[in-house]
Amino acid sequence: MVAYFLRRWLLSLLVAITVSFISFMLLRLSGDPAKALAGESASAADIEFVRVKYGLDRPILIQYLDWAGRAMRGDLGESQFFKQRVTDILGNRLGVTMTLGGCALIFAVWVGIPLGILASLRPNTWVDRFALTLSVLGQAIPTFWFGLVMIIFFGVMLRWLPISGSDTWRHYIMPTIALGYYATPAFMRLTRTGMLEVLASDYIRTARAKGLRAGKIIFKHGLRNAIIPVVSLAAVQFGFMLGGSVVIESVFALHGIGFLAWESIARWDLPVVQAVVLLLSLIYVLLTFAADMLNAFLDPRIRVK
Repeated sequence: MVAYFLRRWLLSLLVAITVSFISFMLLRLSGDPAKALAGESASAADIEFVRVKYGLDRPILIQYLDWAGRAMRGDLGESQFFKQRVTDILGNRLGVTMTLGGCALIFAVWVGIPLGILASLRPNTWVDRFALTLSVLGQAIPTFWFGLVMIIFFGVMLRWLPISGSDTWRHYIMPTIALGYYATPAFMRLTRTGMLEVLASDYIRTARAKGLRAGKIIFKHGLRNAIIPVVSLAAVQFGFMLGGSVVIESVFALHGIGFLAWESIARWDLPVVQAVVLLLSLIYVLLTFAADMLNAFLDPRIRVK
């Protein structure tokens, strides 16, 4: 287990370094940062002044090494638009995004896994078709459109829920459903496929022949083996939710990391954009690493691979 832990940790570290390097290069190569910071009406002298002031005249590799060295010490620079430390801005916005992503993941898991179990227990019946229909709709409906429909119906017409802000738990209900419903079909389909495969196994037939209760067969012997790929999916989906929450945060006026990324890209605030990319990639890598460790705990055969 220790050797497996060290291998996965080293791989995760290499992935994080690679992502930070590629994202840094792509941001610098997407345009002239000095020209964007100086403004459209800036003269050549003004652009050169900005380039020297922010160190953009140095080789790009040197810029990356300097930025990475400061980032490892917790210094992500200062926002060129907000005129605040980037770490302070991220600290103020991270809670909203983590709350939204966590609630959306819980919603997707609590809805998707039970639907997948029910569909696997009643294949080719109306229950199975109902679950598959919800799966298709969840993938087909854009999250922003679904969010706007809920705002109009539950917020404007019925006035049951607030339509913007993040002051109370009620403000997160509609954003959670809009973001979580898109991920629900993936959990449902993967659980259904895994359960169908497991329930057809020899040891499940043996357990039934021994007279074990149906609940024990389904949850202890069936779901535990079928849930292993779902754990990995949960880590991936949570990372997607954090990174893709920019649309939902914009629709419901939630000032989290996603909305901050959109603001920073629109204003060419490179220190903030780079910090957001680094933060989300690190969270994604850590979630994947945690999922690998949990899978190794659930299935000891994974440790010897």
